[in-house]
Amino acid sequence: MSIEHFDVLIIGAGLSGIGTACHLSQKCPNKTYAILEGRDAIGGTWDLFRYPGIRSDSDMFTLGYNFKPWTSSKGIAAGGDICNYIREAAEENNVTSHVRYSHSVKKVNWDSNTARWIVDVEISNTGECRQYSAGFVVSCTGYYDYEKGFTPEFAGRDDFKGQVIHPQHWPENLDYAGKKVVVIGSGATAVTLIPSMARAVEKITMLQRSPSYILPVPAEDNFAVSLRKYLPETWVYSIIRSRNVLLSMAFFNYCKRFPERARKFIYGFNKKMLPEDFDMSHFTPKYAPWDQRLCAVPGGDLYKSISKGKADVVTDSIDRFTENGILLKSGKELAADIIITATGLNVKMFGGIKLTLDNKDFNFTDKMSYRGVLFEGIPNMAMVFGYTNSSWTLKSDLIGDWVCRLLKHMDKTGKKQVVPVNTDSTIGRLSFIDMSSGYIARVKDQLPQQGTKGPWKLNQNFFKDFASLKFSRLNAKELQYSNPQENKVGSKTEAQTA
Repeated sequence: MSIEHFDVLIIGAGLSGIGTACHLSQKCPNKTYAILEGRDAIGGTWDLFRYPGIRSDSDMFTLGYNFKPWTSSKGIAAGGDICNYIREAAEENNVTSHVRYSHSVKKVNWDSNTARWIVDVEISNTGECRQYSAGFVVSCTGYYDYEKGFTPEFAGRDDFKGQVIHPQHWPENLDYAGKKVVVIGSGATAVTLIPSMARAVEKITMLQRSPSYILPVPAEDNFAVSLRKYLPETWVYSIIRSRNVLLSMAFFNYCKRFPERARKFIYGFNKKMLPEDFDMSHFTPKYAPWDQRLCAVPGGDLYKSISKGKADVVTDSIDRFTENGILLKSGKELAADIIITATGLNVKMFGGIKLTLDNKDFNFTDKMSYRGVLFEGIPNMAMVFGYTNSSWTLKSDLIGDWVCRLLKHMDKTGKKQVVPVNTDSTIGRLSFIDMSSGYIARVKDQLPQQGTKGPWKLNQNFFKDFASLKFSRLNAKELQYSNPQENKVGSKTEAQTA
């Protein structure tokens, strides 16, 4: 049976996958492509998560695509609105028809004789196996496991008579009205769930082992609303997007350079928003600002729920679950009808897809990333991985544009394959994700690497990446181009010897 071939295969139809496909449609209209999506819908994260109040944790003027203005007055958007935005972008760029739903990618193998990837897929709703081939693969799978969220082992869990729910697997039509709810966790999911549920519950408690940094942000962008009275939508979007990028990068750099000042600044904001007699130790993290992601609270909704007495915060460790709630190490017991384990994600790079070169396994964790896009020794494969200190899409847009530049350069030079090769023996190696968050720390040994200097170092800085990806030379010494017939006469690429 013949294998259907595409110039490009994109894995994942979430924010990154649809964005990459839009860039491809706009800049490389002659390229054939398909998007392989394991689920039955577009939207990725924003379609998967259905818990109350699901929303962006960064503003939509930067989380939105650079080619599609965000026209709502809301800076922080609900998950459903983000899904609609992604679907609109797909429709407007004729991308929707390229999505192959229920296509779960199991393995991708590079065939050096043909300079093609052979992609093994399982059709999840039928169990059928299928193969595709592609000249280039772009992984847009994100970095966490869609199948299962992270939940620690809690002693006595089976003793609890109520419901235990992970936000990643929210039950449809859950009735929590008038119930006592405990949310375990203090990250973005917890601070989103609590104010959303607080209106209906009897009481909701955020139980945290240690505090996280939380900052109030405006629910709506009044400046954008004012500008729209005088300027075209595309101008307003560009202005607000640029302003927000500048502000977020300035604040991140301030936190990194002056951590104690930043700590006091955030503390002051929280103290002003909370009741006078509130114990501020619950909002005083032990780590420095931006060692982990900050949590955004639009309109101060979390503080309002606390001030109204509908929500509270407890900082303690769990001893065990009991029949009626949670027993803490301090001896206090929290009564609960529902316990929500907002305890994080399971990281899964490349969506857990098996990756081989000429059917030979290799150690992906010792590969460095080239400009945050390609990986050393791996031909014709890009990964879209956004920022951890800013909006994901700022980076994914840059990557989508750079991949299109690379594809056009390969067409122009008549080369079928490109492999990044490190030629500098003085470059040190670091973890690909430089954060202390628990979900990252748990998988440090499963992550690829970055270098200590460019072009192998991840900048986590939009302006540096803009210059690096927009204006970098595509004939750089680290990029080795070749054709399959050249390999046969002895000019081996690193990929063939990896």
